Amino acid sequence: MNTTTMCSLKFIALALILCAATFNLSADAADVSYDARALKIDGQRRIIISGSIHYPRSTPEMWPSLIKKAKEGGLNAIETYVFWNAHEPLYRQYDFSGNLDLLRFLKVIQDEGLYAILRIGPYVCAEWNYGGFPVWLNSIPDMTFRTENDAFMYQMKNFTTLIVDKVKEANLFASEGGPIILAQIENEYGNVIGSYGNDGKSYMNWCANFAETLDIGVPWIMCQESDAPPSMINTCNGWYCDQFSPNSNIPKMWTENWSGWYKNWGGKDPHRTAEDLAFAVARFFQYGGTLQNYYMYHGGTNFGRTAGGPYITTSYDYDAPLDEYGNLNQPKWGHLKKLHSLIMSMEKILTYGKATNKDYGGMMSSTVFEYNGTRVCFLGNANNRDAKTINFEGKSYTTPAWSVSILPDCVNVVYNTAEVNTQKSVMVKKLPLEAAPKRHYDLEWLWRSEHIEHLKTSVENSGPLKGVTYANQLLDQKLAANDTSDYLWYMTSVDINEDDPIWGEEVTVSVQCDCQILHVFFNGKHIGSKWVTNGQYNFLFERNAKLKLGTNSLSLLSVTVGLQNYGAHFDKANNGILGPVKLVAPNSLEKDLTSNKWAYKVGLNGLERRLQEVDIKHKRKWHPNVPFDRMFVWYKTTFKTPKGEDPVVLDLWGLGKGTAWVNGHDIGRYWPSFVADDNGCVSFCDYRGAYTGSKCLTNCGKSSQRWYHVPRSFLNDEDNTLVLFEEFGGNPTFISVQTVTMKSASAHAYEGNSLELSCQGRVISKVNFASFGNGTYGSLHKGSCHSPNSLSVVKQACIGKESCSIDASEQTFGPSSCDAPMKSLAVEVQC
Repeated sequence: MNTTTMCSLKFIALALILCAATFNLSADAADVSYDARALKIDGQRRIIISGSIHYPRSTPEMWPSLIKKAKEGGLNAIETYVFWNAHEPLYRQYDFSGNLDLLRFLKVIQDEGLYAILRIGPYVCAEWNYGGFPVWLNSIPDMTFRTENDAFMYQMKNFTTLIVDKVKEANLFASEGGPIILAQIENEYGNVIGSYGNDGKSYMNWCANFAETLDIGVPWIMCQESDAPPSMINTCNGWYCDQFSPNSNIPKMWTENWSGWYKNWGGKDPHRTAEDLAFAVARFFQYGGTLQNYYMYHGGTNFGRTAGGPYITTSYDYDAPLDEYGNLNQPKWGHLKKLHSLIMSMEKILTYGKATNKDYGGMMSSTVFEYNGTRVCFLGNANNRDAKTINFEGKSYTTPAWSVSILPDCVNVVYNTAEVNTQKSVMVKKLPLEAAPKRHYDLEWLWRSEHIEHLKTSVENSGPLKGVTYANQLLDQKLAANDTSDYLWYMTSVDINEDDPIWGEEVTVSVQCDCQILHVFFNGKHIGSKWVTNGQYNFLFERNAKLKLGTNSLSLLSVTVGLQNYGAHFDKANNGILGPVKLVAPNSLEKDLTSNKWAYKVGLNGLERRLQEVDIKHKRKWHPNVPFDRMFVWYKTTFKTPKGEDPVVLDLWGLGKGTAWVNGHDIGRYWPSFVADDNGCVSFCDYRGAYTGSKCLTNCGKSSQRWYHVPRSFLNDEDNTLVLFEEFGGNPTFISVQTVTMKSASAHAYEGNSLELSCQGRVISKVNFASFGNGTYGSLHKGSCHSPNSLSVVKQACIGKESCSIDASEQTFGPSSCDAPMKSLAVEVQC
């Protein structure tokens, strides 16, 4: 441990006051411009610390709390994408209701006194289904996405103009008195522009010129676009952007600082430490950055069918500072809050001061900002193994490996990114008190089958069936289903007589599938299923089946789990069953069915019958005595709303794969049976060294997602209806309704500072550990010296309170008999 002195609580409090003072936005129009140093608001250079919160990934009832917590965490701006396929799911049919009410979301940001950054795109990537593009674009002739293509540019122009006009009408751009200080056109196009050749360059220039014609009165940005036109601000996305160099006369902006990472079905839980994230932020501001945005600050939930990928989980927690349910992710939230407060307190000197950098070798550097006789200093150590000691302006300083120390007076270290003095919260899922001591609510289940009346149909000889279309070829699932369902039936039939060369008792059904999940039925009988486990969404299905004389039916159910959202020409990627489809006899003779007459049926019969909705007007027939481990089954039950305000989750352990609805609200795809492999997890995460999405993984050998968020706004005051469509087969009796709450909190503070603890609305009921001395915080062990009054002092200060603050000093705890140069206070409390 180094011996640098931490600043007093008074300094942090002053920084918070200065930070909060910058957030009071005027209702008057603001002039937003920029120079090579920073974004300028009404002529003054500003530091912008922003966080991504996507309005469709939470609910309107959650927005005020999320944005308030973001502000309390030291942010002065909120960033969001705009999701085209959510707002225009069908051609010229728009939806801005519920959690798609973009204007309401922006007004909540404004009401909290924060700025907004609007990334219209309209391509978003975002691990969102099809990257935010509506699938109906593919039905337009001569359509190619994201290039100089008249059909695409016309549709993109139409939607972008629609959004801008709506925002203008609500006076939400800063030029009209609103919160929006920046807007984005396109998104990360520089990552793929080379694949489109000259047309890509022309399209990018068209995007910039088109954006300028919209006359929104605030600057436009293009992220990951090094050759952006001069009218655009080019910005950086990534884990680290301290070495990013913007174009000439452009300020250094970081639009996506990846606070964690997303998760796939079958994947492990990724984590990015508070120390590493703070290191990346501090380095960015050390080297001249003036705007940075966390992607994500609150990740939220992929409700319904919004998850992309494919194979992105319903949870989009992202290990963000605010977790999926809106709770503080500690210590990340608090450790960053202190950094934000400090950075904002130095806003003037960081945006106007002269910066002088010095390299000491071994990846150690210093930066001094000086303005009008005032100085602030950064000591940065990018060595991922060793602490570095340097003589800086006549004084010795030791900076831990992979960390940045900040000296706001160029003498005293008041913050080091590797020294976390914020509590660690342990969050747990638990049964509500009213359910104890039962394992769950003893839910009473009803069931009914997914009615599949078309499995034995003779496609050649039957008349038209309701909801069925026909083609003499295999169709791409995007075109046939138009993204209105995950499910598409491909059905055909073949007549077999005794003279047929492939006649025999058995044949092999061979299906080449560009899909994620395939279920195969032959003559009405399920003969097998196959799904992707290795990320390669192309496979060959082969399974034996029994032929019969006469008409034999073949029904193939292709299931998507989110459409591709990233990559050059991803709109051209195949989806579904494109063949060949064959019946292969043991004598190797085969019958190719690829060019047969095929019947197509989109979706599920149960959805057509609206089984997922709360049954008010019509009594539909559901059965008791539920079956287990049966495919294509609907389950229904009711449950009581848990008391209190803690977030509510469904524990869907025991189910296979499917979709869940609560009171008619689609809470997303579930797949708890998809278990992560056993390799690659860590019990301790070393924050030192460059982060990637495969570093610091947990949850090996466990369900990739067991818990599913049910926002309280989805719930009734008393009884609620839960409906499940189970695709693979499972046991619903294991399901329980639980709440997310804080179990305990632990923290430590170095001598001379205050230790702060909070149970986030709950009361501190017990002190499990307390020690002022030279103990080890991580393992909560007393050291060789320790104040005997530690436990009693902490109990008196904390028990019965929602939060408490204790000075870490001998004046508070009495003598500790420690000769250690830096004593500390470590505490764990139970909530």
